[in-house]
Amino acid sequence: MNSQASMSERRFYRNADKAMLGGVCAGIAEYFGFNLCVTRLLAIIAFFTMPLTILGYLALVFLTPSVSRKDNARPVDPEFHRAVRSSPSQTMSDVRSRFKSLDRRLARLEKYVTSSRYQLDREFDRLKD
Repeated sequence: MNSQASMSERRFYRNADKAMLGGVCAGIAEYFGFNLCVTRLLAIIAFFTMPLTILGYLALVFLTPSVSRKDNARPVDPEFHRAVRSSPSQTMSDVRSRFKSLDRRLARLEKYVTSSRYQLDREFDRLKD
């Protein structure tokens, strides 16, 4: 999957879990991978410098669907998501190398468990007990 396909599959939602005033800033920060505090600070500055942004914010509150991640009790690693958004190819390369390392470890473990050495070690352990 290329980065353009992943960008088109993503959708913007208001984040109800981290919402202060509707969850728009939390949704923007999550969608683009920005820091939530910085996003809120920029929104406040925009409210005071360009009052029209208040109407845009209210439009987003009413027109954008809200989602709560508490329903999906999956553990989420925010650092991983931030890394995927900033450098997807490097992150996927890191994930591939981790899986290759795990695959090599699993192959060594399977080789040991199916060997006669494993049976011999088990017999010695039984004699110790």
